[in-house]
Amino acid sequence: MAKILVTGGAGFIGSHLVKRLVNDGNEVIVIDSLLRGNKIDKDIFSKIIFVKEDVRNFEVIKKLSQGCDHIYHLAAVLGVDVVADNPVETMDTEVMGMKNIVDAALLNNVSKIIYASTSGVYGHSAIEKSVTETIQLDPRTSYAIAKRYNEIYLKAVFEEKGLNSISVRFFNVYGPQQDNRMVIPRFMEQALNNEPITVFGDGNQTRDFTFIDDTVHACVTLAEKVNGCEIFNVANENELTIEELAKNVVKVTGSKSVIDHIQAPKKRYDFEVERRFGNSQKLFDAIGFKPKTTLEKGLKAIIDSDYKHSSK
Repeated sequence: MAKILVTGGAGFIGSHLVKRLVNDGNEVIVIDSLLRGNKIDKDIFSKIIFVKEDVRNFEVIKKLSQGCDHIYHLAAVLGVDVVADNPVETMDTEVMGMKNIVDAALLNNVSKIIYASTSGVYGHSAIEKSVTETIQLDPRTSYAIAKRYNEIYLKAVFEEKGLNSISVRFFNVYGPQQDNRMVIPRFMEQALNNEPITVFGDGNQTRDFTFIDDTVHACVTLAEKVNGCEIFNVANENELTIEELAKNVVKVTGSKSVIDHIQAPKKRYDFEVERRFGNSQKLFDAIGFKPKTTLEKGLKAIIDSDYKHSSK
């Protein structure tokens, strides 16, 4: 059993991670500002130590990380519209939060940091093929730039002070309990209400949707098996257009919805990449695992979890 601190543990990815860590028998401490609510299951919440606080509060991070083996750092400003409207706070949270995590880890002899980075660091790079961790990066947004800065910072800290870290570049994670700022729950909600499914642009832009259980399994296994300072894609390796995604949602839900193409708001411009899907070979080489949940299985899991008492 390990003692583990999770920042941003009440969010979508964080809550699923916390559940896995608790079920694996670990002692888990969670810090979250709860600006987006608390997604941790009630039965899991009763088994953890929870502190409502901002990751930018160093004294709290220092205290909570005492005796911890690992820190999973997921706290961030999330959502395209929120990030676009708050670029300074986005970067402030990322940069100050990471500095606090690193300083506390060094002070308290924490062995490893697992950091939630993003496929957004690739920007418009390598649109002709799946992206690997070695290609030239092209972060365009305050969020992606701050994530890339933190990856570099962790590399410097490892080289200078020997602190192990793993940066995990997530590719469009989805699953139960995700809120409708993200595309799949928004489409699901529209489909289950038989409302038009609103697709930005022509719908030909592609993404790589990775199920939450696969994402969490990759993170936990990387923490257990990999040392040093490494960066890993966690991607499903399945390129899908947003139009195809909408059609899949309609099919799985049995909806009567039609697809409505609308113009994307101007503030989303830097986030709109025409093509992006990931390569998880480095992940597989390291831990013998790649995300494998099909979109159909993932969508059905969302319906079973979030909408089983809803009627179409």
